[in-house]
Amino acid sequence: MLTIDQAIYDAIVAHARADHPDEACGVVAGPEGSDRPTRLVPMANAERSPTFYAFDSMEQFKVWREMDDRDEEPVVIYHSHTATEAYPSRTDVNLASEPGAHYVLVSTRDTDGLGEFQFRSFRIVGGEVTEEEVTVTGSDLGGA
Repeated sequence: MLTIDQAIYDAIVAHARADHPDEACGVVAGPEGSDRPTRLVPMANAERSPTFYAFDSMEQFKVWREMDDRDEEPVVIYHSHTATEAYPSRTDVNLASEPGAHYVLVSTRDTDGLGEFQFRSFRIVGGEVTEEEVTVTGSDLGGA
């Protein structure tokens, strides 16, 4: 199960909507071994594409080094899908390289921002995709 603070949840959704029609991407770091996402790190989509994302290699190197320096790890790796449901594509599964991370997908196919959107979390290990429950804390929602 992914437990995430309302402010981080809202920031991920805002980033996904702001970058639409391109896919947005980023990381939420947390203390090593804690499974607690505490620090949002929005990143640039080097592909600038509505159907694919990639971290800029230099930016990723800098972010991962900063996490190492702060005794953090990538607890959440997120990106958006602009025209499809929030479910990992075959490419997403093939690129999933952090077995301990929660992979969050946000669908922004609702472009007006007024209707429903999807915020879903998955574990991706060895090519196997498992959806998990998302609990949002610090809000009156109690869950998402």
